[in-house]
Amino acid sequence: MTNASRIPAFVNPESGTADKARDALERPGLFDIIEVPPAELADRIAEKVQSGEKRILIAGGDGTIRTAVESIASSGVEMAVLPSGTLNHFAKDHRLPLDLDEAATAAGGPFVITTDVGRVGENLFHGTSSIGAYVVFMRTRERIEKYFGYKISSFLALIWTIIRMPTIVVELEVEGQKRSFRTPLLFVAVGERELKVPTLGGRVPNGRRGLHVISVRGRRRARLMVVALDAFSNGVREASRSPELDSFIVDRCSISMRRKRVRISFDGEAETVDVPLEYEFEKDTLKLVVPDPALAEKESDVPR
Repeated sequence: MTNASRIPAFVNPESGTADKARDALERPGLFDIIEVPPAELADRIAEKVQSGEKRILIAGGDGTIRTAVESIASSGVEMAVLPSGTLNHFAKDHRLPLDLDEAATAAGGPFVITTDVGRVGENLFHGTSSIGAYVVFMRTRERIEKYFGYKISSFLALIWTIIRMPTIVVELEVEGQKRSFRTPLLFVAVGERELKVPTLGGRVPNGRRGLHVISVRGRRRARLMVVALDAFSNGVREASRSPELDSFIVDRCSISMRRKRVRISFDGEAETVDVPLEYEFEKDTLKLVVPDPALAEKESDVPR
């Protein structure tokens, strides 16, 4: 039974962080906790959107948040986030608290902003979409993770990806100009991204808005892939030199390949989609609950 006066808060009961998320949400007394397995999440969120809820909270990582974004974007419903995933790129990009108690407090507060998303056909993404080696890396890791765990599987998958070093031929159309090139790795990110280590791949604070198209140039195996994959996918910031990159910030772009369908990733989750890929930037599409901006500004001024 739900409490209509409280904010619906979706928690995945199968997640390893479910108990901590539930505890953090119970303390403020503001949330109606709804435990939903991943396969049912999109439908349950859509039901709440259609019923006229003003605000919905999502507890989870980047993939779970993407599921929510696809249901909530353009609806006028406010989305609050309790970041409880492995990497929490969405929370970091939008400067949301990573501490669960702080996040729960902010989720019940009055401060709301609008933020942007990217679209490919019917698919929305809030962070990055990638094509090429990162998808091979993801698929390899997923296959062996149940045997070795996340960290060891990530290392083994990275080694295998370096050995294989798959490349793709891409025809990229940007602002009417076509370029054809071969690359092992291409990213399309929402918002301007850093291009130099040690912050490679991170969102530029107050950066340019649009889709940031980034492709890795060349095939220098170990150095190039370790730096690029770590920076863009794992958040590792220990590399000493940046890979060679081509970079464009656009509102839309078209990507063609020599195949009819291709497997690409959206916020760390892979899907097979039709080619060509028509990427579009959607501005101010999502209402996002954030902490008090004044407090966030003070924290950003503290030396780290």
